[in-house]
Amino acid sequence: MPRPTCSRCQRPLGHCLCPLIPDLDSRTRVLILQHPSEVDHALNTARLAALGLRNAELRVGEVFDDLPQLLAQPGYRACLLFPGEQAVALATGSPHEQPLLLVVPDGTWRKARKLLHLNPPLAALPRASLGVVAPSRYRLRKAPEEGALSTVEAIVSALDVLEAPRSFAALLRPFDALIDGQIAAMGEEVFIRNHQR
Repeated sequence: MPRPTCSRCQRPLGHCLCPLIPDLDSRTRVLILQHPSEVDHALNTARLAALGLRNAELRVGEVFDDLPQLLAQPGYRACLLFPGEQAVALATGSPHEQPLLLVVPDGTWRKARKLLHLNPPLAALPRASLGVVAPSRYRLRKAPEEGALSTVEAIVSALDVLEAPRSFAALLRPFDALIDGQIAAMGEEVFIRNHQR
């Protein structure tokens, strides 16, 4: 029989993260497009980001038929947070500039690229990158490359740049608790053997 879960954070009731999830407003609008394979993942960081940001929306799917409408949000200019040769490093915006609609694909690199391939309006967006970032706090996964972050970490890094000097670090509290809980469940010895270099 499955354990009862929190309807909001989707964690088992004994490990509910809701008390740690902030309620943050942002000038930037965040649209997270989540590949369906990530929905039931124990470490669903996109969900945590969407719950902690008032101006965020999480959509799940592979093909988003309503993408043109989602991208045409009045008062925002859309860009895709995804590395590539054409990607421009994010910078703090002027208060007089139109705020960004930051579109963030959520999934493995392969699944994120698939989302771009299946949704041409997404692939056509101007691309933004994070530039130099702190190492990931995602101690349970080996990053596929230098500078790779979980979705919530990438969103926090982007908002910290776009809305400096404001900090969005509070979004990482439930993420850190989630990682600590997973490590505690597997035991220190197993964690060290499988996840420490």
